[in-house]
Amino acid sequence: MATFPEFTDKVLVATGGASLIVEALARQFVANGGRAVLGDLQDEYAPALLADLGDNGRFVKTDVTSDADLDSLLGTAVDTYGGVDYVVSAHTTFACGYLETTRENWRTALDVNVASAAMFIEKAVPLMQQRGNGAAVIVTSVSGKSSQPNRLVYPVTKTALLGLNRNLSQALAPLGIRINSVSPGWTWSRNLERRYGTREYADAFAGEFHAIRRMAEPEEIADAICYACSAGASFMTGADIPVDGGYSALGPEALGQPYEKHPAIDQ
Repeated sequence: MATFPEFTDKVLVATGGASLIVEALARQFVANGGRAVLGDLQDEYAPALLADLGDNGRFVKTDVTSDADLDSLLGTAVDTYGGVDYVVSAHTTFACGYLETTRENWRTALDVNVASAAMFIEKAVPLMQQRGNGAAVIVTSVSGKSSQPNRLVYPVTKTALLGLNRNLSQALAPLGIRINSVSPGWTWSRNLERRYGTREYADAFAGEFHAIRRMAEPEEIADAICYACSAGASFMTGADIPVDGGYSALGPEALGQPYEKHPAIDQ
């Protein structure tokens, strides 16, 4: 785990608090002397995490589509720890229709994944300004950069987040606030555990898409988020950090599987 002494006594607020990525982020941030306030609609995993974070962590049940809930999440950081230094928008809905997608499906996904990310960051801006320079991170995805089979809504929302990051960087720079995005490849999660069962099976599947031939650990994504917040990234804004095991470097020939499955007749 990387060390970030500049996080001492700093306050992080993150949505997506029920995800393994944000749990890893909170543990790393607190291990570096900071405080973490997390929000998510799912709160069943919060007690175990808060037991690890102790007095340096809080969890607020949060519907990101509710302005009142976002205000409560950020207000908890101010009331408990005195302010907000960093915000990480990591919530998402994976609901993803294809050609059967309804207008209501689109509205819901765009509201949760895109509009709510924008509102969360907008609400945090004056709070970060009160503490001096701040930083924001949007967790996007490799899904926002490539077409994927049988998926339509989710990848489009992740593409929109990349645009949100770029445009917010111009708006926030004069205010002394940096913003960057982190695009994970396939990363071990509770969702993937439900879908694929064991980590070994999931790695065998997802490894076909990554040059490193496995999916990421949540801690590896958390490391990149911490870096984007840190002083080491002081001249970075509006950038996307791909933490994808080579996913975005691969082309249609992938890892050579087509050659293995369809060998040339002259071999």
